[in-house]
Amino acid sequence: MAWLLAGIIRDHARQRGARPMITQDGRTITWAEMDARSSRVAQGLLAAGLAEHDRVAFVDKNGPEYFEVLFGGGKANVVNVAVNWRLTPGEMAYIINDAEAKLLFVGPDFLGHLDAMEGSLKTVAKIIVIGAHPRHESYAAWVARHPAEDPARASAPGDVAMQLYTSGTTGLPKGAMLTNANLGTLLPYVGPWWQFDERSVNLVCMPLFHIGGSGWALVGMGIGCHSILFREFVPQEILAALERERVTNALFVPAMLQFLAQVPGAADRDYGALRSIVYGASPITNEVLLRSMKTFRCPFIQVYGLTETTGAITQLPAADHATEGPGARLLRSAGKPFPWVELRVVDPATGRECARGEVGEVWTRSVQNFKGYWGKPEETARTLGADGWLRTGDAGFLDEAGYLFLTDRVKDMIISGGENVYPAEVENVLFDHPAVADVAVIGVPDDRWGETVKAIVVRQPGVEARPEEIIAFARERLAHFKCPTSVDFAESLPRNPSGKLLKRELREAYWKGRERRIN
Repeated sequence: MAWLLAGIIRDHARQRGARPMITQDGRTITWAEMDARSSRVAQGLLAAGLAEHDRVAFVDKNGPEYFEVLFGGGKANVVNVAVNWRLTPGEMAYIINDAEAKLLFVGPDFLGHLDAMEGSLKTVAKIIVIGAHPRHESYAAWVARHPAEDPARASAPGDVAMQLYTSGTTGLPKGAMLTNANLGTLLPYVGPWWQFDERSVNLVCMPLFHIGGSGWALVGMGIGCHSILFREFVPQEILAALERERVTNALFVPAMLQFLAQVPGAADRDYGALRSIVYGASPITNEVLLRSMKTFRCPFIQVYGLTETTGAITQLPAADHATEGPGARLLRSAGKPFPWVELRVVDPATGRECARGEVGEVWTRSVQNFKGYWGKPEETARTLGADGWLRTGDAGFLDEAGYLFLTDRVKDMIISGGENVYPAEVENVLFDHPAVADVAVIGVPDDRWGETVKAIVVRQPGVEARPEEIIAFARERLAHFKCPTSVDFAESLPRNPSGKLLKRELREAYWKGRERRIN
């Protein structure tokens, strides 16, 4: 059935088996081929002794193998855990261990990571390498030795199909559990709003460990269209593919749009097949948006959502992208919720619903809301109420017409180029630097990335340190996207009488004059 992850591949293999499903680097895989290969993966998972709801971890850049494992997991009722490949080996190992993954799939670019973390993996019984490896079985050989017969292990709408990790307020990532029913919302409902149909050609270049990558891909796959998959984002190649493949639908974060529009001759290409470009996941400047609209000459649609909401819950449609006149103010909004999504703004301290125009915390309720955080019932309870309302942690207001305007964060999370960064994690690392007596990490506006990470440091008495030294220290211990791009020094940091750091005061100097501080 359509609401089962495995049903996507089963149904489309029957209906359009010989039609292209995925093309990457000139190689095309049909729906029938994906059906057969995902069945081999499912049989391999069963042969390895995986029970229902067990986890497998996947570490690689975008490739067809990800979907073979994803749909194979659906057929075996096994949960796929896509690991952020930008992380350090230690950070990867934490996620794999937290998920209690039984199998680990590793791509060829991450064999060094594998060597570094293999000894610390606690639950992994088998490692499968995409490519050759002296100690571990290759993915090709592993798939080939299992039959292409769908095991058809039963699964239900409420079963977890995918587990994506998002950073936690303590700095430790949390596994957001997305069910068949959550993902199924993407298929019959969202696609038509973004002008998808079975004839669409969908560009997938966001990383698949991100809901903007895997969720976006599943929108197109659920409808049965052809996906053009990129291993990673290379602006010149993306532009060429938009024109060559006659791409109809694409999703980009604002930083990607900026890079694309800056390529010489970008505006001179033929994008006549484009039906829409969807964008979101981080703040966008008017300059970047207007230049992108002029470059691609197609409808633009803004979306807002979270991993915990299985992606987009609001959208600002193309009709609301007026660049002049009274309607231009809507470009600062996140649009309206989809008809099946409830949205309200609440005083986070009292639970009182805010009046129109009054800033509070954004809460949402829909079938898209996740099942919870894996192994973290207390964290789940703080985010997802018993009544089904999910606390986003974002602050904003609804205007009289029902448009959502986001203003700041209830929590301190930074979104840089679509990646979530929690200051606590970065601060904990920087406190280990011998020159740091006190530190606060905040997000500051950046025209390229939406916002970027800044550390404000109070130095130890009599100890000198340069900004570049502190940045280098962080880069040795964290994924680079989490590290400060700049460091300011201060005599002290503002705190309230109880010692709580007043980050809003710190941010104000950098964000002053900007109406919208998040996306």
